[in-house]
Amino acid sequence: MAEKMVEKVTRLMKDQTKIRNIAIAAHIDHGKTTFSDNLLSGCGMMSEELAGKACQLDFHGDEQERGITIDTAAVNMVHDFEGQEFLINLLDTPGHVDFGGDVTRAMRAVDGAIVLCCAVEGIMPQTETVLRQALRERVKPILFINKVDRLIKELQLTPEAMQERFVKTITSVNKLIKEIAEEEYGEKWQTNVQDGSVCFGSAFHNWALSLNYMKKNGITFKEIIDAYSGGDEEQIKGLRKKAPIHEVILDSVIQHLPNPADAQKYRIPKIWRGDVESEDGKALTTCDPNGPLYFIITKIVVDPQAGEISSGRLFSGTLDKGQAVHLNRAKQDLRVQQVFIYNGAKREIVDHIPAGNIVGVAGLKAMPGETITLEAVETPFEEITHIFDPVVTKAIEAKSPSDLPKLIDVLRVVQKEDPCIKIEINEETGEHLMSGMGELHLEVIENRIKTEKCIEVKTSPPIVVYREAIVKPSEEAMGKSPNKHNHLFFKVLPVPDVITKAIKKGDLPSGRIKKKDLVLRDQLIELGIDSKLAPKIKDIFEGNLFFEATRGQVHMGEIIEMVMDMFEDVMNAGPLAREPCTKVMVIMTDCKLHEDAIHRGPAQVYPAVREGIRAAMSMAAPMLFEPIQTLLFDSPDEYMGEISKLVGNKRGQLLDMKQEGSTVEIKAKMPVGEMFGLSNDLRSATGGRGSSSVIDQSFERLPDELQNKIIGQIRSRKGLADNQ
Repeated sequence: MAEKMVEKVTRLMKDQTKIRNIAIAAHIDHGKTTFSDNLLSGCGMMSEELAGKACQLDFHGDEQERGITIDTAAVNMVHDFEGQEFLINLLDTPGHVDFGGDVTRAMRAVDGAIVLCCAVEGIMPQTETVLRQALRERVKPILFINKVDRLIKELQLTPEAMQERFVKTITSVNKLIKEIAEEEYGEKWQTNVQDGSVCFGSAFHNWALSLNYMKKNGITFKEIIDAYSGGDEEQIKGLRKKAPIHEVILDSVIQHLPNPADAQKYRIPKIWRGDVESEDGKALTTCDPNGPLYFIITKIVVDPQAGEISSGRLFSGTLDKGQAVHLNRAKQDLRVQQVFIYNGAKREIVDHIPAGNIVGVAGLKAMPGETITLEAVETPFEEITHIFDPVVTKAIEAKSPSDLPKLIDVLRVVQKEDPCIKIEINEETGEHLMSGMGELHLEVIENRIKTEKCIEVKTSPPIVVYREAIVKPSEEAMGKSPNKHNHLFFKVLPVPDVITKAIKKGDLPSGRIKKKDLVLRDQLIELGIDSKLAPKIKDIFEGNLFFEATRGQVHMGEIIEMVMDMFEDVMNAGPLAREPCTKVMVIMTDCKLHEDAIHRGPAQVYPAVREGIRAAMSMAAPMLFEPIQTLLFDSPDEYMGEISKLVGNKRGQLLDMKQEGSTVEIKAKMPVGEMFGLSNDLRSATGGRGSSSVIDQSFERLPDELQNKIIGQIRSRKGLADNQ
């Protein structure tokens, strides 16, 4: 009797040398979902006729309606290579910048990535972003140049001109890998036509070529050109028989991307800050199925029937149905109810899964980024941080008051499903705020709340999330507890740019530092922090640092967690307008505490810390910083003037202008506060022929003349009195 797909997958899961965990990543509209359809069809998981049209991995109605991928989809499939079967665990990720958080989380689960690039458009801003996301997690890339048929049919290029295009794209990708990756990998991970780590093809017509495949099967590029030049549909269809895309690509994946055991040797030291020589460290670096359990959740989907399904990567140990486990960030114990493997939109239940696989689990009420172990561990995995922060906010409320409790539950679910959406529920004022990456991001979430969760909601016009920062060091400030028995002293100063860059790059860990971390101390000294202060680091929170530099304090161990709680609280809501803080270094210089523990509890310590840090910040010239996005505009050259005018009218700044043939590329920096409705304005200015994409995001000082006006607006919106 023929072996079922589930049986095949569970059999192959046990042999790590036969597993490849990969993601497909690319700029929006470069053909990722069509491409993954073809891989599924090649592995016998959907019909050939539907491949490329069904968009099998876009499950949501809004994904099919808009024609874009919004959620990462997982699938396990089996591929035959040189007489052996291999298990491919594939993640199809979104391409739109607003859903980039999903790409960041997917990269934690995989060891290799197929970077898709359109043959006509070449490297685009989002291609660079997805490469950056992959290399930050030490995920090895290979390259697939898609839509080659367009070069032949639409642009009618000669073979020489096509070769020039390919070389330009490959060189650009390799240059990016060299710039972004750490030194030892920049050179080692270059993609190359000669060794087959670069493939060409058309996902739409279901064919691909690599040099290895051409040599092995005696196919030439001339046959491809002839098939298209003849204009015969049957000939074009015949290409999928001669050079099926799934075979070429998956052969390349097996040859060039690592298996879990090999990948974890170099990935674990980057994404786990524990001791690699410890028992846990050895199990993680060798991907030991008999070692202690380490499972990282990268994505949560709430299924109406099965409840919360957490999918992620099992780095060590074996996950069993019914197993009791510990959630390290949530600090709670739960039981694994079911274990799944993925088959596109379907999930198949299995009994247990060994290390090195991408799996689904039911029964864990957790957040993405959670480390699941059997018992509490000192060093969970590094937090998964996205390159960009949420910068646009809307207030959201239920149209019918009776839906309010349901809305609060739904908003909590939304934040789990997409951690790049920040939800703030103010129990006192009843205001619910939803912050996302951009207008489209919030629009999609709002639409899903209405259609999938069936709640009628209304939202406010979008508002911008500012940051509060300081410009100079402060004097020492004192915070006094309500009972007047405890005095805490603080100083604040701006965080140097080199440290901010290191945090953004992921070189410095985020979170509380439980015990002396000598590696972190040395890193801070290297980045310019005083050698006496560096060992006293206690917390790195949202780009802000906290140092405890008191001397001879007997009771410090009792209050330090409370002090850090309040430090994080103030960093979430600064003194100017209760906006989040950025680039603030807080040093606790001294404290005088009451001898009796009863007089230094949370009710006394919290207000003293809050008052002290806010007082220090108000002496350090606090300012509002606004989010700025760097955009790349593409349009025919006759609209160059219109785009320049549009940028100028929105307080933007032109950075660069490049003309290639009849198209122009304009790079500009624009404040997010002025960008609402930008896509409509751009359409009108360019007759619908211009497009824009985000390259980078940063926070810059709001012009002085706008400071008081914006602070006043935010304070009145939040209902803050003058003395608050």
